[in-house]
Amino acid sequence: MTREAPNSRAEDDAASQALCLRVTELRKKHKLTLEQLAATSGVSRSMLSQIERGKANPTLAVTFRIAQAFGITIGELVDQPWSAPTIEVVHGDDPNMLFRNDEECQIRTLSPLHMERNIEFYELTLAAGAALVSAAHYEGTRELLTISRGQARVDSGDSSHDIGAGDSAHYRADLPHTIANTGTTPLVAYLVVSSQ
Repeated sequence: MTREAPNSRAEDDAASQALCLRVTELRKKHKLTLEQLAATSGVSRSMLSQIERGKANPTLAVTFRIAQAFGITIGELVDQPWSAPTIEVVHGDDPNMLFRNDEECQIRTLSPLHMERNIEFYELTLAAGAALVSAAHYEGTRELLTISRGQARVDSGDSSHDIGAGDSAHYRADLPHTIANTGTTPLVAYLVVSSQ
């Protein structure tokens, strides 16, 4: 005698409900209408509406397009926060966490790569005389720079300020901005980028 398979409909309903809540949460967090999300993702407004109401079981391709619209992976889209470990470690010797690494600049990501994209945390090392020049980020983006070792000049738009070890600068990053090492030794700093 064979056992019956688990109720796949119940499992589908649970998965559909989890996806429905996640898409709705992310859309509201990003302050997008269904029309805007449809335009960004290439998924029809009616399909998005059905997904948010738990009335549709989207294909992998549709789920992928929705995830891309939010700038995340499918895994992050369907991840259930309560199932995540309570402690995550970013190892200092993990080469995958190096965002940039050349003679002038090293940027090491300190926040887990799958974290929500509205906050990022980096360790920044600039050689003497080097500068990190950045174009304007999305509207509402701000940066908080804390100097651990060395001296820097921070420019944001038309404003400029010199800071040293132990100092922090909080500035608009939705304008062209620059962090320049004004000292004769390497600059070591920590940078938090936040967006609304």
